[in-house]
Amino acid sequence: MQAELTPGEVVLVGGGPGDPDLLTVAALRALRQADVIVHDRLGANAALADVSTETELISVGKIPRGPFTPQEDINALLIDLARKGLRVVRLKGGDNYVFGRGGEEWLACAEAGIPVRVIPGVTSAVSVPALAGIPVTHRGLTQGFTVVSGHVPPGDPRCTLDWAALAASGTTLVLLMAVKNLPQIAAALMEAGLDAATPAAVVADGSTAAQATWRAPLADIAAVAASAGVAPPAIVVIGEVAGLSLG
Repeated sequence: MQAELTPGEVVLVGGGPGDPDLLTVAALRALRQADVIVHDRLGANAALADVSTETELISVGKIPRGPFTPQEDINALLIDLARKGLRVVRLKGGDNYVFGRGGEEWLACAEAGIPVRVIPGVTSAVSVPALAGIPVTHRGLTQGFTVVSGHVPPGDPRCTLDWAALAASGTTLVLLMAVKNLPQIAAALMEAGLDAATPAAVVADGSTAAQATWRAPLADIAAVAASAGVAPPAIVVIGEVAGLSLG
């Protein structure tokens, strides 16, 4: 992997789930070399305290159902900064290519003739359950895991997921951005035949000092999360592994 950032280049950096210690060496190197860092609300933003005081920090974070910067504006910003000859880092939480719109940013830069590369990050889909003592795979319990977005509820015209197939998949289900729609998701899975007693867990603020975990059967997990006032960011795990506590 190229070590040095190049003026006029955009580097898409995955920042991991939040704990700056979970940044990769390559990610940390890129942050320290950047002239400008375009960052989100989530991720290892604590690491920004250690970058050069000459590095410009631009927040484009999205707050659920609140203020946000349109993705098209973010793409245009990255292109404009690179055309000024700056070394540009686009810092995302988790991994850029796991619901991080990294692919969209790559394509926008490439179509504009901007050199662009990616430094993968530790995805919250696997790391946050692990930090809560939940392995997404475990011999004798499951032979795979499926990661999906829950930001669109089952039955919504925008939903492209086959929830019945997911219910029958026999894999651990890892849901990102699913807190708001968890009642509908749990209902759809049970309606499709997934046992209401299937273990489930919600892990909020993973890898940070505020990390907390709630466990309940699938039939009850939405009510438990609502009663606890769980808010994003949170990961939902559904499957036999959610009954483990290996932390």
